Amino acid sequence: MRRLIFGLAAATVVVMPAWAQVKVGIIVSATGPAASVGITQQRTAGILPSTLGGLKADYVLLDDASDTSTAVKHAQKLITDDKVDVIIGPSLTPNSLALLDLVTDTGTPMISLAGSALIVSPVDAKRHWTFKTPQSDAQMARIVIDHMQRQGLKSVAFIGFSDAYGEGWIKEMTKLAQAAGIEVVASERYQRTDTSVIGPILKIMSKQPQAVFIAASGTPAALPQTTLAERGYKGVVYQTHGVANNDFLRVGGAALAGTFVPAGPVLVAEQLPDSHAAKAPALDFIRRYEALPGAGARSTFAAYLWDAQLILDKAIAAASAKATPGTPAFRAALRDAIESTRDVAGPNGVYTLSPTDHLGLDERSAVMTQIVDGGWKLVK
Repeated sequence: MRRLIFGLAAATVVVMPAWAQVKVGIIVSATGPAASVGITQQRTAGILPSTLGGLKADYVLLDDASDTSTAVKHAQKLITDDKVDVIIGPSLTPNSLALLDLVTDTGTPMISLAGSALIVSPVDAKRHWTFKTPQSDAQMARIVIDHMQRQGLKSVAFIGFSDAYGEGWIKEMTKLAQAAGIEVVASERYQRTDTSVIGPILKIMSKQPQAVFIAASGTPAALPQTTLAERGYKGVVYQTHGVANNDFLRVGGAALAGTFVPAGPVLVAEQLPDSHAAKAPALDFIRRYEALPGAGARSTFAAYLWDAQLILDKAIAAASAKATPGTPAFRAALRDAIESTRDVAGPNGVYTLSPTDHLGLDERSAVMTQIVDGGWKLVK
């Protein structure tokens, strides 16, 4: 466990006990197959503000090693032993889904850092306490299908993780592709830990699809694409927003050239028009993040954690007017305040949440990018 305790509380208009502080548990996948995702979030924890909503912030940071069981154990510890007021994370869809019952049963708000719409949709009793900051697979899938239609593509093959992330994406893509008149000619799966996908790729190539969509995240998403390149595939390749960092570029190398990737605006912040609501917050985050020793270039994954604290900063200010942190009443008030968040502009878009939408990102939250000359280019 790594504990980060920052400075003194700022003055607030609400009279609170001298010892009052808000405790935030953070679960990321800084090691294991998803390390390229979680390590950027682990680094971002080092630049989180010392106060949230005018109260001193105590952050407890844990690494679930990309393992679902570990994520559950960490969440139980954060709630029972550390008595956190809110959990940010986990990084991964399967790990986030595994916590739904726990956070509901204990009345603990959670802001997931994972992509699947299943984490927050539908907003029923099981998801009453759960929110998230990354764009959902359903939202990004529409952008991909729209781009395929503009490109005049008529056939596509899928290959994705054999877990909730891959299945969620392929379900959405299949539904939208069929509605758009794009034929799905193959649909294959692989494990995050696999070192070869030659079998599935050969099956895909035998169908001669005009496009291949890879429903995977982090550096393991590069494996199908490098295999496609080795086998001479010449069609169009799409990836998910789960690859939007430079570790993916490093691992995939030249095989990634020309790939289309839907992503949060922070990935191409400098290329956005000045009028874009996310541009200023994105540039501010990039400046902070890239100043960290060894942090490297910006990451949408890191920015999802930054977005979560922006939401919490506003929500905690509202909740602390109703109850004292460390109590069930405060957690309930915080849940309600998160759900009432309006017009919070962050690096990945503008968040306006509601009782029926626990993500709240609008059309300003996503752009299409293309990998060109080893970097990210905004597709206008």
